[in-house]
Amino acid sequence: MLIVFGGLPGSGKSTIARLVAERLKAAWLRIDTIEQALRGCGVPVVTEGYAVGYAVAEDTLRAGGIVVADSVNPLPVTRDAWVAVAGRAGVPVVEVEVVCSDAAEHRRRVETRVADVPGLVLPTWDGVQSRDYAAWDRPRAVVDTAALTAEEAAAAVLRAVPVR
Repeated sequence: MLIVFGGLPGSGKSTIARLVAERLKAAWLRIDTIEQALRGCGVPVVTEGYAVGYAVAEDTLRAGGIVVADSVNPLPVTRDAWVAVAGRAGVPVVEVEVVCSDAAEHRRRVETRVADVPGLVLPTWDGVQSRDYAAWDRPRAVVDTAALTAEEAAAAVLRAVPVR
């Protein structure tokens, strides 16, 4: 199974994705980590992190693993690519959008968080607000972290996962 997360930086998606991966004993495939590793090797990153993520996810799924894909996943093209990965691997996909409907709380999180990926430069609040992030045009589970703790949000995602 492939569980694909998306949402703006600071919405809480990595925290929730990690919790879901832990509970399912799944691979947590975090695009921030991949992109930072590429940057550390001197590779300029545009779409390369996602391309590596898709390939690793497909291999893991074909080997029978569960993958929790964690990225901003901002555009229909990235969302479609994740769905295509699941299709090629012959596994179900669950798409999850993480939002924080309380703008003041979202801003506080963005401005006070500390990077947990060595060398990763986190976006500013202005950067988050100006980010190219297209509205979703298909069904997905939506988790609002303004109203839920991380544990509650992870439980909500797990309820949206088909019984294995």
